[in-house]
Amino acid sequence: MVSQKLIVKNESGLHARPAGILAQAAMKCSSNVFILVGERKVQVKSILNLMAAGIKCGTEIELQCEGENEEQELKTLVELIESGLGE
Repeated sequence: MVSQKLIVKNESGLHARPAGILAQAAMKCSSNVFILVGERKVQVKSILNLMAAGIKCGTEIELQCEGENEEQELKTLVELIESGLGE
């Protein structure tokens, strides 16, 4: 398992559109992908779980990938989050 801490930069947090973009990208991963936010562990491949987590701008999250291509998939998802998820 590999992980990296990030700060969510989207002004509106992970609302429907950026959560959808992140979930779609995670679904292409062979790894299990999770976000740790506070005490919660959220499955990233589920847009509903991402939205229910209520992740706001400035929130520190930890992105975790566990699987065959975990390092490359973590890098790809980190770049996507840092780019602002299309916003």
